[in-house]
This record gives sequence, C-alpha cells and structure tokens, in this order.
Amino acid sequence: MKTPERKGFFVSLEGPEGSGKSTLLARLASALAARGLPVLATREPGGEPGAERIRELVLRDGFVPRAEALLFLAARAQHVEAVIRPALASGAIVLCDRFHDSTLAYQGYGLRLELEPLRQACRFASGDLMPDLTLLLDLPVSVGLARRGTLQPTLALELAPPEEATTRPTAIDLRPVSFHERVREGFLAEARRDPRRIKVIDASRGPEEVFRDAWKQVMAVLPRGRAHPRTRGAS
Repeated sequence: MKTPERKGFFVSLEGPEGSGKSTLLARLASALAARGLPVLATREPGGEPGAERIRELVLRDGFVPRAEALLFLAARAQHVEAVIRPALASGAIVLCDRFHDSTLAYQGYGLRLELEPLRQACRFASGDLMPDLTLLLDLPVSVGLARRGTLQPTLALELAPPEEATTRPTAIDLRPVSFHERVREGFLAEARRDPRRIKVIDASRGPEEVFRDAWKQVMAVLPRGRAHPRTRGAS
C-alpha cells in the first residue's frame, strides 16, 4: 500500500517519568500555532480511539515484557496510519509525546528485551516512519519520580513541590528505581547513537528554561519556510 506523501515535520518528545514532556508539548504547540503553523499534538500510547484503549490496558495491568512491547507497538501502528501519516501528508507539524525511543528505553533497556529485534519491530510497527527531531528531556530519576509522586513521601516533598506530585501513578511508574535508572541510561545511550536527531535538554530546570532550549532546537531544524510563515501577524 502506497503511503501518503510526507509534507509536514515530525517532532517527538522523550524522557523518563516526570520529565515534563506533556507540559512542554502543550507550550510548543501553542507557540507554533501562534505563528500560523498547522500543528497536531498527540501522544503514545494513544492518540487514536483504539490506541487509547490499549494505553488504558497496558498502563493499568501487568504484562510480561514481550507482551507489553507488542501492545505498545500495536498501538503505534494504529496511531501512525490513522493519525500521524495523514497529518504529515497534509503539511502539519506533528508533536508526539513518546515514540520509537520510548519503546527501546522502557522495554529494551528497562525490561532487558533484545535491542536489535526490538528496533526492527519498532520500524515495522511505524512503517519506517521516524521523527525529524527528537527532544530528550533528561533529569535524575529521583527528581522525576518525586514529581510523579512515586517516591517515599518525605523524599518526594524534598525534591518536588506538592502541586507537582499530582499525576496518578501508572503500573510503569511503580516499578523499582533500578528499572527507571536503566530507562534513563537507555535514552542517553540512544542519544549518543543518533545525536543528529536526538537533542538532550536538561529537564531538571524550570519550565521557562526548558521551553527556551526546546524552542531553539525546533527553530534550528524546522524547514525555513515553515519556521518563518508568510502569514499576517506571524513573527
């Protein structure tokens, strides 16, 4: 089956738990839209009704590692074909909260599945679609888990304000700290493997600093005609 022509630009946001991806994605989407650019903000697993049902299942219940990986990849296949490819074909800038690299970090490095077969499975699930740019929000595991509210209460209050620890923990959040350390190292290993695509941003700082760095990265690689649209009121 012939895939739609790709006219848009694809940005994924990656990082361990509590790195602030969702907050950053919303700000980037708003800033791009303010320039008159077509933007689609989405997430994985999810972004499409069937994929959202898989998300609810896999984040709530426990599965053996291979089953977990395959469920995430099934959601991705549906998401890519139903949402991401059509948006790219229409010329939109797609911002996605997690994609290929999360599968490698969580199910590969974190759950210790073999990386090369997993890479091949990721490419199969996405039909070889890869982001043009990946923003990797990196921070110490203890800080991220404190933001998510999954550390011991005393330590969590020391590392993150109470209002930040409000997201309901998932089955993945509650895994041992050693798992989350492997996930973080996995993300960083993938960044070293593909530094052209994956740009590491220090997410332990405040949201304004993180947004400023992320915006610079997006503007640096966005095709010139897209970064400076000729629309009234664009700046």
